[in-house]
Amino acid sequence: MSNILVVAPHPDDETFGCGGTILKHIKSGDKVYWAIVTSMKEELGFSKEIISRRESEIASVAQEYKFEKVFELGFPTTLLDKIPIKDLVKKLSECIIESKCDTMYIPNYGDIHSDHRTVSEAAISCTKWFRHEKIKKVYAYETLSETEFGINNSIGTFNPNVFVNIEEFLEKKLSIISIFKSEVGEAPFPRSLDVVKGLSIFRGGTSGYKNAEAFMLLKERLD
Repeated sequence: MSNILVVAPHPDDETFGCGGTILKHIKSGDKVYWAIVTSMKEELGFSKEIISRRESEIASVAQEYKFEKVFELGFPTTLLDKIPIKDLVKKLSECIIESKCDTMYIPNYGDIHSDHRTVSEAAISCTKWFRHEKIKKVYAYETLSETEFGINNSIGTFNPNVFVNIEEFLEKKLSIISIFKSEVGEAPFPRSLDVVKGLSIFRGGTSGYKNAEAFMLLKERLD
């Protein structure tokens, strides 16, 4: 049994990026923890109604997955590049210690959104063996509307080398995505159910499955 920490810059990134894999981990008996790095705040222009709706979505999603625990770190959304990286590392380290995780899923460094890049950098910094020796595997996931729009071809390009069969879990993943009503649109909008399913078919065709999620293995320690 493994302890898994899924790090999401924003709530919904975890489901778009690795929702099927999360469900597969949980079915196999692994303990999965969800770290949400940012939150909406009134001082950033979000209304109380929007904030309340997002909190309700997070609670519903957590219940659907049955996470062991949800860590809400509370950093301001869209402004992570203004936060000292040491503050992010400290908070993520606290999640790692409490979850006793041996496996982490983190956003891809080459994503176009600055929040994703910042979280990726901080999370990778946390995986130094002398900081958290329990961590054995670190995977980067792809997030529709962020990963595919990354244009830096020398740093952070998403080149998957791990593929997970999620055929059994695709419909549940799509159902959970639908909870994030404000994030889902109609195709060809990237964050549409049709595009999510299409990506799973494409990744499956690459790896020999009907539906798959793709990852980059960033680090693995074998005892």
